[in-house]
Amino acid sequence: MPELPHRTSPDLLVLHTLRCTGFAELARAAEAVGLPEADVESELFDLAVAGLVTRISGPFGGWGLTEAGRAADAERIAAELAASAAREPVSEVYERFLVLNPELLDLCTAWQTRPVDGAMALNDHADTTYDTLVLTRLTDLDRRAAEVCAELSAVLHRFARYRERLAGALGRAHAGEQGAVTESTDSYHAVWFQLHEDLLTTLGIPRH
Repeated sequence: MPELPHRTSPDLLVLHTLRCTGFAELARAAEAVGLPEADVESELFDLAVAGLVTRISGPFGGWGLTEAGRAADAERIAAELAASAAREPVSEVYERFLVLNPELLDLCTAWQTRPVDGAMALNDHADTTYDTLVLTRLTDLDRRAAEVCAELSAVLHRFARYRERLAGALGRAHAGEQGAVTESTDSYHAVWFQLHEDLLTTLGIPRH
């Protein structure tokens, strides 16, 4: 039988998700984690008592890591990577992710702007033919991203949630939700950024 992927404990899953998303309200954190809000809230309270997370009020607030939380996450994620013998396969897939990353950023720029009278202008999404072309290209990239996520989740199960979230964002974009590509906090670009942050954090690579 093939070896099952390593499953991250719920408390570390919540802690690490906040490390990758930044400050987030409960509903957004639970959506990113992929667990019921009640379960995530319980973990957040325990992490707060331990001094690893805190909650800030305001429009840009929510739950987030303390400095102690960032240090604990880095230590525990590194230990998880070693215990699951996943460094080599994750490192190999990360190199493939880096090939896709510039293409995704170009597509995001293409979604936000479009050529008008020989110059680039903000995309008002009035040209449905243009938007359809960009979404077609994004769908092709997503197919290749699915392979990356599948290989990652084969060794560390927590990466499977990114596949679900990316597919969800793409589906909403095809259904006409313009912010699902780049603007919203659960847009394709936002989830992609979090996946990139997760890979960097998992491998202990500083973001430049």
